[in-house]
Amino acid sequence: MSATPTRRMVGVMVLIPVLVALALWAFAWPAARTAPRDVPIGIAGPASATARLEQGFEQREGAFDVHRYDDEAAARTAIEGRVVYGAVVATAEGPRLLTASAASPVVAQLLTEAVTSQAPAGTQVHATDVVPTPAGDPRGSALAASILPLALAGMAAGAVVTLMKLRGARAATALIGAAALVGITAAALADSWLGVLGGPWWSEAGVLGLTVLAIGAAVSGLAALIGTPGLGLGGLLMVLIGNPFSGAASAPELLPDPAGLIGQWLPPGAGATLLRSVSYFDGSAAGSAVLTLSLWAALGLAAVLVGGRRRRGRPVATAEHRAAEPVPVG
Repeated sequence: MSATPTRRMVGVMVLIPVLVALALWAFAWPAARTAPRDVPIGIAGPASATARLEQGFEQREGAFDVHRYDDEAAARTAIEGRVVYGAVVATAEGPRLLTASAASPVVAQLLTEAVTSQAPAGTQVHATDVVPTPAGDPRGSALAASILPLALAGMAAGAVVTLMKLRGARAATALIGAAALVGITAAALADSWLGVLGGPWWSEAGVLGLTVLAIGAAVSGLAALIGTPGLGLGGLLMVLIGNPFSGAASAPELLPDPAGLIGQWLPPGAGATLLRSVSYFDGSAAGSAVLTLSLWAALGLAAVLVGGRRRRGRPVATAEHRAAEPVPVG
């Protein structure tokens, strides 16, 4: 057995466990360390009535970021604008809880448990879901489950464009066209058929398509710049890290630091946040997610175009060089 096949054999034996360990870390670590970390919530009512409620939340150090509002109307506006995940309103009858399960069913449940545990014995906590999940997805699980297929679709688009050796403008056009068709198809399935999304149809299709384009362009752009290893790097970023760090199944504020922040910088997390905003909150707090996805898409497409020009230039230069070489006689 030659040295090269032996090294390859050993490399495979070592690489596979490393990849498995990385995947388990990326997926299991955030799930095992899920807990509230500076989750923005609101407290509404006069200071004399909310002091006890505020003190109860502050006792859970680092868990909640408390925002104060004058009344219930202001708290509802903050929830609908995605400033806070929920709010507690102090009333003469006792605390009234406002949640938004569409923002995160997990956070809504945590708030319910936190407020109920703080309420005096015998006091009933009245809860209102200000922005509920749609009837087709009451637990919000379908939206969370859609992020991995979008990541895989973007990964597949980038890989196919690379392996089919499409370059420059043709590669960029293929990525944009594939992403647009995926967005339309996904919206037709998730909104029109399953009823798990409740926003403007074309806006949802645009979000889904932009998410796929950001991932596909990034993967193909990396491959155009550094070659085939770029596909592996793209898969690592978008699938093994981007998907579990997205916070789609819970909330970015429930993930251990810095996973939640990193997840929002990557297309899967930004796509999940933007899809929630467009589908359930009339586009509120969508700016940062739009910017993140647009930057990934633009930089990826730019890399595809630049990489295509570089690759086209190499054969030409080689041909010119060969033409300039003297032809041997005899």
